Amino acid sequence: MIELREPIYQWGQKVRIEEALYNDGSYPDCEPEGLLVEAGTEGEIVQIGHHEEANIPIYMVEFPNGRVVGCFEEELSAEHATVQVAGLL
Repeated sequence: MIELREPIYQWGQKVRIEEALYNDGSYPDCEPEGLLVEAGTEGEIVQIGHHEEANIPIYMVEFPNGRVVGCFEEELSAEHATVQVAGLL
């Protein structure tokens, strides 16, 4: 059995989006490929899920424009993150 990869960010944590996020079709009120969130925008993690096939955390981040967007760790940055080192507890 493969162990779940633990998230490095936590619920309620403030994060910043590294690159602009565009609509992949998930937001019917926004045109396809339309800008959802500009790079550098701060948001707050409101939920953490897990992509089972890829074994990676998915972060639901609420941004000031009211949108909640699913983000991967590499799309986010924060002052404080809990870095997991493989094989260490």
